[in-house]
Amino acid sequence: MEDYLRVGVIANTHGIRGEVKIFSTTDDITRFKKLKECFIDTGKTKIPVEVEGCKFFKQTPILKFKTIDRIEDVEGFKGKDLLVTRDNAVKLQKNEFFIVDLIGLEVESDEGMSIGILSDVLQTGANDVFIVKTEAGEEVLIPYIEQCVPEIQPETGKIIVHLLPGLLDLNRR
Repeated sequence: MEDYLRVGVIANTHGIRGEVKIFSTTDDITRFKKLKECFIDTGKTKIPVEVEGCKFFKQTPILKFKTIDRIEDVEGFKGKDLLVTRDNAVKLQKNEFFIVDLIGLEVESDEGMSIGILSDVLQTGANDVFIVKTEAGEEVLIPYIEQCVPEIQPETGKIIVHLLPGLLDLNRR
């Protein structure tokens, strides 16, 4: 499990007083209003920063960090990830998961057939779609809906799926 979770990317500076525009990578952008501490991932180190304030401009969060008061102090952070610890992550509801915790889980059918490894999750408007990489290197797309994904068991490292007709061409296996 990852210790840090990405909540956004510093997209640009805002004004001259050290504020930054955030490209949100979280489902709920209002979470930035409650954010008190986070980390800027420079690629080499994780710099801890305290959030002094948050405002929004056209649904874009704009953060002000304590002790950073000049545009020159934040220009180097453009394109860098904004991380939180698991303790500061949003609380998940029942049957909700962080995508980072699902990547790499083994995907198997409810009949016991191994399908592959979850390699990514596409977030569409209607529902998420699991991208499963098979042993042969092919990709299988499985909609994350109750009819297709009845069980996710991160503790056992498995995702159990129900294959609807046409979802997987079994003749190629």
